[in-house]
Amino acid sequence: MASLQHIRRRINSVKSTQKVTKAMKMVSASKLRRAQEAAEAARPYAAKMNEMFAGLSIDPDQATHPLLVPRAARTAAVVVVTPDRGLCGALNTNLCRMGLSRVRALEGDRVRVEVVAVGRKARDFFTRRAVTVEKAWTGLLAKADYPSAKEVAAHLLDAYQAERFDRVELVSARFRSVISQVPQRVQLLPVVVEGGSEGGAAGGPESKKPGAAGQTFLFEPSDEEVLGALLPKYIEVQLYQALLESAASEHGARMSAMDSATRNAGEVIKKLTLVYNRTRQESVTKELLDIIGGVEALKAG
Repeated sequence: MASLQHIRRRINSVKSTQKVTKAMKMVSASKLRRAQEAAEAARPYAAKMNEMFAGLSIDPDQATHPLLVPRAARTAAVVVVTPDRGLCGALNTNLCRMGLSRVRALEGDRVRVEVVAVGRKARDFFTRRAVTVEKAWTGLLAKADYPSAKEVAAHLLDAYQAERFDRVELVSARFRSVISQVPQRVQLLPVVVEGGSEGGAAGGPESKKPGAAGQTFLFEPSDEEVLGALLPKYIEVQLYQALLESAASEHGARMSAMDSATRNAGEVIKKLTLVYNRTRQESVTKELLDIIGGVEALKAG
């Protein structure tokens, strides 16, 4: 049986851990509100941009812009967005597993895959598994601003247009609530535009395209120039939204994990205190019995 001193040390150790987890929960709670508001405020803009491209009804078979034209996939990049730190439940594990699953699936189709890691956890995860990490960023979720998303987008666009990658996919978290953060995967490049398949990509200073419900859109000076300005912005917005959602997911997951750890530490302290009191009582009882036995021996002598 453990000594009283050993049990006291364990109780003090768990209490110290409980203080740390409680402090981390409070810090994450304070950061979560701002991160959640930023993610939710950016959703309408990203949704409207998706709606706008869907309404253009661009036919991939007739598209001429390089970011729209599908290519035979010989090389691919999987962008995995994770936090830089742990202690946020299963968030990092779920994101990395989804990314690894996609890497293995593409490799099964004889596609050479490289990972673009946004976050220290993604970088370390794929490095340990001998997966090529083409580029890695750390510290982006701490600020989660538009210039950071623009930097990542510029790297991906340059690599895609230089034909270093024929396909780019994004794995990130979507924030739903404090206890729910869902990993998701979307295709970034070539841009997949949902909508009808009518209409082509005409050239010239002015061109018309039929949109949703028979609407006609007029492009000036030309659809190539308009799309050339909008499509990179579209990629930047997708990455910016992913950074915001991932930042909110990190704080939500950490707050939930630290709350659970704090409560578990309280339960451990209760159990150890019970064991401590029981052990002390047994020790006192044993000492009393020894004293009584000695007194009885003196009387008998």
